[in-house]
Amino acid sequence: AEIWQKVLTGAYRVILGARSSVFLPFQDLGLIVVDEEHENSYKQFDPAPRYHARDTAIALAAQHQCKVVLGSATPSLESFYNAKIGKYGLVTLTERYGGVQLPDIQVVSIAEETKRRTMQSHFTSVLLEEMKAALSRKEQIILFQNRRGYAPVLVCHTCGFSPKCMHCDVSLTYHKSSGQLHCHYCGYRQELVAACPACGSAKIEQKGFGTEKVEDELSLIFPEARIARMDLDSTRSKNGFQQLLNDFEDSRIDILVGTQMVAKGLDFEKVSTIGIINADAMLNYPDFRAFERSFQLMAQVAGRAGRRNKRGKVIIQAYDTHHRVLQQVIEHDYQGLFETELMERRNYHYPPLYRLINLDIKHKDQGKLYQIADYLAKVLRQQFGDRVLGPEAPLVSRIRNYYIQTLLLKVEKKGVSVQKVKTNLQEILKKFEAESLAKGSIIQIDVDPY
Repeated sequence: AEIWQKVLTGAYRVILGARSSVFLPFQDLGLIVVDEEHENSYKQFDPAPRYHARDTAIALAAQHQCKVVLGSATPSLESFYNAKIGKYGLVTLTERYGGVQLPDIQVVSIAEETKRRTMQSHFTSVLLEEMKAALSRKEQIILFQNRRGYAPVLVCHTCGFSPKCMHCDVSLTYHKSSGQLHCHYCGYRQELVAACPACGSAKIEQKGFGTEKVEDELSLIFPEARIARMDLDSTRSKNGFQQLLNDFEDSRIDILVGTQMVAKGLDFEKVSTIGIINADAMLNYPDFRAFERSFQLMAQVAGRAGRRNKRGKVIIQAYDTHHRVLQQVIEHDYQGLFETELMERRNYHYPPLYRLINLDIKHKDQGKLYQIADYLAKVLRQQFGDRVLGPEAPLVSRIRNYYIQTLLLKVEKKGVSVQKVKTNLQEILKKFEAESLAKGSIIQIDVDPY
């Protein structure tokens, strides 16, 4: 509120803010800089308004007739496409600040090392050797594992039972720090099970691994090293994040293990080695942006190495070492990624050539939800034809006791007014809300959902 008042009176000349700062009451706006414009955290998913701060910044700039600078080493496909078609101007930096060389990237096969029995826990011999060498030179290391918690899934070895959240259709994640099983969707927690509730067996196995487990295993391999973890759990306290960065900057931490938080523009002089523990998890994620996001994350994490005067080293561990995206990361080939992805998006009707409108239909009664979703799909198809996909259950089909079905509308940008589509959609939903069938249902609309 204080900043809001000061902006209103024109007391501040420069404002540094998070995504919500685009809604401040600017009087005389001259320039907006959107740094790391590819970041998906610029998009607000919940609660409404479900806006994208980058797109909002461009709309805001049009109102104020001011300039916008979108900065990124790995631009989003939409922004780069707009630059290619002449909608945006394009300025490229062909070398790193200070003339520092780009890091040397090496992909190591997990399958090969498992076969040769040279894996130690989740680490290949190549990564461990590089880490040992870096520690002996008193240099720092960042390890990237895009999953928090200790073990993502607990499974009974006898009957296959896995503890699930009672409010969401998702398995619980074991967190060693609290000794409990956590739901990452609604916050539900329960105590760790000693015996299987389904068959009574005491053989409960942990499958997969998160940042907590990586931190734990490292302390056994490098007992002398000072290890810290940077994820949502370790930075929850008021100054937790800042404290971690200060400790790392002052060399009080040798190895930093983290989720995508460690990819966010950190600049440390002594970081020489980066390890990406499991690249396949990102590449195989069921999302049309999986390859684009994987490239961005890996390139951004790699960019944390050797920022001053020494060339950094990046080790990417993967099963599919010949994956197209991994080759593009090694060669720092953003142009190649852009061309291959654009071809895929054109063939399968995705942005930047199409606009997406996502409808999430929620209801506490699963049977009624199916009825509602089918009815809505039929009505929408009468208006929009085969542009409507679904209804389909999303990845997590129940959250906070609400079952979910999703409808996706793909609208081509050429020759179709998206504004008209939105107006028609609003009219259909208004009519639907007046019907008795709609009782108890919630419909969430998200334009440009990803």
